[in-house]
Amino acid sequence: MSIPNEAIQKLYQEIEAQLVNSQQQIGICKAQISTKQRDIRLMELTSKEMGSLPKDTSVYEGVGKMFVNVPMDTVDKRMSSETSQLKSDISGLEKKLYSLEMTHKNSKDNIGKILNPANKS
Repeated sequence: MSIPNEAIQKLYQEIEAQLVNSQQQIGICKAQISTKQRDIRLMELTSKEMGSLPKDTSVYEGVGKMFVNVPMDTVDKRMSSETSQLKSDISGLEKKLYSLEMTHKNSKDNIGKILNPANKS
């Protein structure tokens, strides 16, 4: 049984669009992961630097165009919670990246099957 050329061409275009879309999404996802990893490193470095300061040191946080004196414990707790949130975000992004990479691989395999129908497995 033979499939009409128009149907094959339409299927090929749909798979190719899915391939391109997944490739773009993979790039975006990798960029988001690296940004979040950079933010984690920055938080850890800041926390380490703050840990070497005496406990009575004045710490200021930016609020709009001004700075507010905040207890060091509060800043440390906030940075710790932000770090754990970033780590969970990275975990979710890694799962999304795996899914996108599988979609990309499957699309490439399907295009190969369409272009080389003699190599059916």
